[in-house]
Amino acid sequence: MKALIPGFALTLAVLISCGNDQKINRYQLVTRHNIETSAIDSLNSLSVGNGEFAFTVDVTGLQTFPAFYRGGIPLGTMSNWGWHSSENPQNYSLEDNYREYEVNGRQVKYLWQYGSEDEERKKLASTWLRENPHRIHLGMIGLYILKKDGTEITIDDISDNVQRLNLWTGEIVSRFTVDGFPVQVTTLCHPELDQVSARIESGLIAENRLGIRVHFPLGIPQPAGYDFENPEGHVTAIRASSANVTLFERIQDADRYFVKLSHPGGSIENAAPHLYYIFPRNDSKVFEFSCLFSKRDEHGSPEDFAISAGKNRKSWEEFWSTGAAVDFSQCTDPRAPELERRVILSRYLTRIQCSGSLPPAETGLTYNSWFGKFHLEMHWWHAVHFALWQKEAILARQMNYYSDIIGEAGETARIQGYRGARWPKMTNPSGRESPSGVGVFLIWQQPHPIFYSELLYKNSSDKNTVLGKYSEIVFESAEFMASYAFHDRVNSRYVLGPVLIPAQESLKKESTLNPAFEIVYWYWGLKTAAEWKKRLGQEIPALWTDITERLSELAVQDGLYLCTEDTRDSWINPRYMSDHPIVSGIMGILPETGKVNSLILGNTLDTIMKKWNWPSGWGWDFPMLAMSAASIGRGEQALDFLMMDAPKNRYLLNGHNYQDPRLAVYLPGNGGLLTAVAKMCVCGQFPQNGRWKVRWENLNEYVD
Repeated sequence: MKALIPGFALTLAVLISCGNDQKINRYQLVTRHNIETSAIDSLNSLSVGNGEFAFTVDVTGLQTFPAFYRGGIPLGTMSNWGWHSSENPQNYSLEDNYREYEVNGRQVKYLWQYGSEDEERKKLASTWLRENPHRIHLGMIGLYILKKDGTEITIDDISDNVQRLNLWTGEIVSRFTVDGFPVQVTTLCHPELDQVSARIESGLIAENRLGIRVHFPLGIPQPAGYDFENPEGHVTAIRASSANVTLFERIQDADRYFVKLSHPGGSIENAAPHLYYIFPRNDSKVFEFSCLFSKRDEHGSPEDFAISAGKNRKSWEEFWSTGAAVDFSQCTDPRAPELERRVILSRYLTRIQCSGSLPPAETGLTYNSWFGKFHLEMHWWHAVHFALWQKEAILARQMNYYSDIIGEAGETARIQGYRGARWPKMTNPSGRESPSGVGVFLIWQQPHPIFYSELLYKNSSDKNTVLGKYSEIVFESAEFMASYAFHDRVNSRYVLGPVLIPAQESLKKESTLNPAFEIVYWYWGLKTAAEWKKRLGQEIPALWTDITERLSELAVQDGLYLCTEDTRDSWINPRYMSDHPIVSGIMGILPETGKVNSLILGNTLDTIMKKWNWPSGWGWDFPMLAMSAASIGRGEQALDFLMMDAPKNRYLLNGHNYQDPRLAVYLPGNGGLLTAVAKMCVCGQFPQNGRWKVRWENLNEYVD
C-alpha cells in the first residue's frame, strides 16, 4: 500500500493495525446505531429514500403533523425531477442581470443580484432568476385519526410513542397510542421507484377512526417547499380510479406530474380542493398503501408494500455489505462511539439524500436550502466520499451532469471572455447560473471536475475508459483555468484576482489577490490535466506548463500562511478569522503538491485552533481541518478538529449536521466527515496512543 503523507514514513505495522486484519461484522456495526427515540422533537424527523427521492416523516411514521415540524426539520416529499418554474410574463433573462467589472484591464460580465435600491426590472429579474426553477414538495401523506368525541387528534394526543429506524433494512417503525388504541406504522422507500409504502396496524381501523390524508400543496421556493393557503394556484385532478388504485394529475403553471396511489381495500373521498382521504375497510386491523410519484405517467400500478419491502431490504443489505466499512468498537477513547455513530448515520443519510443522478442541495431532498438548488463548490463535500468508500459508481453517475451542462458552462466562459467551461455555483438541472453578489465570483469549484475524474481514474480497473469518458470535462475545465489566470508581466508571474471571492467568502472581491487554496488548486488542477494529456498521447498546451511554472507563491507572514496575498496582518485582525478557514485546505483537501511547507502549515493550524471564530464556521470546516492535520502527521490534532465541540459541529439524533435554525440539515458536513475518516484510515493517521484501534476494510486511496 502506498503512503499518502508526504515526508511522513508509514510503517507496515501501522498500516496493518489500521487495516483489514480481522473481518468486520457489518450487521453488528450498522445495527448498533439504529435510531430509537420516544421524544417528540421537531428536529427528530426521520427519512427514507433512494437518492432520487426522499420522504421525511414525523413521530407517526407519516406526515401527520407538518405544522409542528416546519420550525425544525420539515416533512418533505422531494425528488430530483420535482422542480417548478413560476410564470415569467415579463420574460426576465440573464441579460437583465449582467453587471460589468473591470478585471485586469478589461470589462467582464457577472450575473449580479440586484437589490431594492436598483432599477425595478433588474431587481425583479434577480428575484425570479434566483428562485426559478425551485424544488417543490410533491404531496403530504399523513394519518387521519379521530378521538372518541369525533374530533381529529393533535400531536398532544399521541402517547407511549417509540420510533425506530432500522438502518440495515431502511425501515422506520413508529409505535404510539391514541385513546388507548396502539398504532404501528412501518414506512419504507422503494429502491428504484419514487415510491413510499407503509403498513398501518391498529384497532382504530375497525373503529372507523383511522384513515390516510393525502394533501397536495402549492409548490413554493421557500424552505418547506409547500403552501396549503392558496388552493387556487394549482390543480389536482383524478385521471383514473378503481377500487385499488387512484391516479392523480398535478398541474402548476406549465409544470405537471403524476401521483399514483395504491390503496387496496380502501375507499377514496375528496374532502376539499387538493385534499383526499383514504378510508380502509373496517373488517381488518391492517391497511397497506403505496404512493408512486413520477414526472410522467409511464409506470404501471405502484408495487405493493410486501414487494417493495423485500426489494428495499435487499438493496440496503447490499449497500452495507459491500464497499468499505470502519469499525471503532475496539477504541477506548471516549469520543470513538460518537464518531462511529456519526459515520454510520452519515452513510445512511448521504445514500438517501445525495446518491442520485444530480449533485444534491445542501439540505438534500428534505427541504429547500437556496430554493432547492445545488451548489457545485459543495459537490466535492457531498460526493468525494462515495469514491473513497468504494461506491464510486455514484460519483460516476453524477459526473454525467457535467457532460450535460458543458455547453452552458462554455457559454458563460465565452460571455466573460474566457476559454473552456466556467462551471456555475448555484444552479439547477439546466446548469444555468443564478444571480448573486457572492456565488458568481467564486472559482474554487472550477478544478473540482478534474479532481473527481482523477479520483475515478486512480481507483478504476479500466483506466482507458475513464480517460475517454472524462477527458473533455478535464480539458475544458483546465482551459478555463488557464485563461482565467492573469499574467502579471511586471512581476513575471501568474495571479488570480481581483475580482474574485475565495472559498473564505467573508473576503472582499475587489481586493482579493492570490487566495492560498485557489492558488494550490489551480496548480494541482493544471498539472493533473497535463498528465491526462500525457496519458492520452496528446500535446500539453504550453500555457498550462507556463502557468504551473510561474504561478504565484503562497503568501507567508510571521511564519504563517495568509488566506490571501492582500490580507496582511490577517492573524491579528479578527475580521479575517471567520467563515471557512480554507487556508488549511492547501494540503489535506488537496494532495501534496510541493507548494506547501509542512512546518508553516502546522503553525497555521495551531493558530487557527487558538484564534478562529468557531461560531462562524461551517460543518465541513472540521473535517477539512482534520484532513489538513493528518496530511502532516498530526493524528491527535486531526481528531481534535474532527470532534471539536463547536456550534456547527453538532450531529442530531438522526445524524444530521445541525448548523442553525435555517440549516438544521447540512449534508456537506456528513460527506466531509466520511471523506476525512476514510483518508485518516488509509493514511494511518488516527492517533497511535493505544486508544484508537481502528479497524477498516475496502477503503480506496485518495488522489496523489
